[in-house]
Amino acid sequence: MPADQSERRFINAGFVQDALRTLDPHGIDHGKVLVRAGLPADLSGPVNDADYGRLWREISLAQKDEFMGLAKRPMLPGSFALMCHTLTSTRTFGHALRRSLNFMRVVLDEPSGKLSIKDGEARIEIDAGTGTYSAFAYRTYWLILLGINCWMIRRQIPLRQLDFACPAPSNRSEYLEFFGAPVRFDREVGCLTFSSEYLSLPVVREEAALKIFLKAAPGNILLRYKREQGLAFKIRDQLRQTSPRQWPSFDEVAAGLNISSATLRRRLKAEGHSFGALKNELRSAQAIKLLRDTDLTVPEVSEMLGYSEPSAFHRAFRQWSELSPAQYRLNARRSRTG
Repeated sequence: MPADQSERRFINAGFVQDALRTLDPHGIDHGKVLVRAGLPADLSGPVNDADYGRLWREISLAQKDEFMGLAKRPMLPGSFALMCHTLTSTRTFGHALRRSLNFMRVVLDEPSGKLSIKDGEARIEIDAGTGTYSAFAYRTYWLILLGINCWMIRRQIPLRQLDFACPAPSNRSEYLEFFGAPVRFDREVGCLTFSSEYLSLPVVREEAALKIFLKAAPGNILLRYKREQGLAFKIRDQLRQTSPRQWPSFDEVAAGLNISSATLRRRLKAEGHSFGALKNELRSAQAIKLLRDTDLTVPEVSEMLGYSEPSAFHRAFRQWSELSPAQYRLNARRSRTG
């Protein structure tokens, strides 16, 4: 695997079935497409990112639509590669994002996205126009948009919030797990938000690297390119080595880095982070893993994550997912068993 990509990840069964169901309006047999993608014809479980990428490619070829029939107009084969080529001349993440949004608006018509900035927050808002789109359609839009643009800057962009202007799908717990950020459904407008500090990050990819990238697309846009540098990366790494119950205070972290608390706060802000947000990001990821993969009770998970009482954990988890921990665990296990 190329050194600048994150570790192999698995795509849950719910997303696999969502992708396969886009074939139904065309009367295309699921089994034949799965076999062409090198997968079992009766597949019902999760797959890794490379497998999902091959399946996405075969679905796109079968429909002649790289957006899997989810938009007002088809994204004709070759559109994704063309969009990538148009970004190699951009200078910053913000520049690349705006060009991508314009490209996708021209190609898809609807849905379309618009970037705005206010009070240090970047917001990409989706205009559904006259259409009604599923959570899977929104997910596909975000995946294409963020996948290529994060690759262009060789960085993951931590998301603050994702809103979906549609009802919650049956596999809603998978959305929190996949994006690693709070998700909300039944919102008036679909949007995602992140720190506007990231918009100034430079585009570092060149045309030669793009040729290699496209050979593995679209599976590699699922990886989110987690190679990070800077203080946020160092702090995350430090916190991962310790139980949340023993996490150091902000002042202790600053002392360990041999800088003042004020300097650390300023430099984290310049990177688009805060100490509290970093802790929440790690806690939410650990909560998901513990609830999904262990039989620990919710109070036990709460204690392991360093919460003073289970009610505080419940409130935090609802902010991340709009689900209680128990509801998330039930949905996640149902999804894994198909």
